[in-house]
Amino acid sequence: MAIDNNKIVTALSTVKDPITGQDIISRRMISDLKIHDNQVQFHLATAELPEAQKSSLNFACIEAIQSVYPDADVHIHMQRGEKVSAKQGPLPHVKNIIAVASGKGGVGKSTISVNLALGLQKLGFKTGLLDADLYGPSAPTMLGLQGEKPKIQVVHGEHKIVPLEAFGMPVMSIGFVVEPEQAVILRGPRLAGIIKQFIGDTLWPALDYLIIDLPPGTGDIQLTLVQTVPLTGAIIVTTPQELSVVDAVKAMNMFLLESLNVPILGVVENMSWFTPAELPDNKYLIFGSGGGEKLAALGHTKLLAQIPLVQSVREYGDTGKPAVLQTESGDLQARFLSLAKALHEQTTLRNEQIAPTKMVEMKA
Repeated sequence: MAIDNNKIVTALSTVKDPITGQDIISRRMISDLKIHDNQVQFHLATAELPEAQKSSLNFACIEAIQSVYPDADVHIHMQRGEKVSAKQGPLPHVKNIIAVASGKGGVGKSTISVNLALGLQKLGFKTGLLDADLYGPSAPTMLGLQGEKPKIQVVHGEHKIVPLEAFGMPVMSIGFVVEPEQAVILRGPRLAGIIKQFIGDTLWPALDYLIIDLPPGTGDIQLTLVQTVPLTGAIIVTTPQELSVVDAVKAMNMFLLESLNVPILGVVENMSWFTPAELPDNKYLIFGSGGGEKLAALGHTKLLAQIPLVQSVREYGDTGKPAVLQTESGDLQARFLSLAKALHEQTTLRNEQIAPTKMVEMKA
């Protein structure tokens, strides 16, 4: 029986890359595939894999091919290849990694992150959400995933976390690991270890966007993140209030430090005005006005959106039904979709005009 090249490629697409968890065909790890009679030979890029994983990957390829063609004589030539983490970090299959940050808590950063991520997905982009606020994880509640636990999958001897799904979107949060009432007491190396695990040891699918919801401020988690992945950019969330803007400037300036050099893609002004349901045309400037525009001007960036303070935003979040997915939310859905479109436009401009961000190397 003649061996079909397409069937060989299909068989090899079931084999996973130990580093990213993606299949080795989409990762382009196979080259020079040649078939002659019952012989199948190709080159396999193994980067800097440990010998045990190289061996496991080799046997996995042979097993995949012989499951289709039992008599196939398979010859695999291991190539060292380029080390994945050297330039791209542990997520080379994620096109854009966006951090959502704030200077202080209570400005609705998690609400923005969840609705932004789902808004991007609603626009047709493959999107994931990483809830990196280890002290106050909100994603489980806002996405209706309370009590859910991620599964573990073994990939070539390595234990990997399978992210949960909400509305078809992959999500990871420490809230899936600890009990809701459990206090998370972490600092320094342990914080860093969890963030690295949620990025490098989680089986994130190929994505157009990974939205990372950061804790407020400029602490260990932020620093670990920029050392672990090359961020495409960050957006800063503030309220119109002067006090919020003062703190947000600090968060923004952290990303703009020469040693970090993470582009600011824009500002989101949350709670821009209060509109009661019974008076939909009224706007009450509870937190003042102009804060988002002021912050955007200071960062030489764009005000991406103004989101009003309305009761239904809280209700949708508390019940695990984000506003961007609710057609009855009317103006709210439109505003979150407009935010997603604005971010995509800014990201496209950023990628056209400047080089990819490099991971930060901390010097002793």
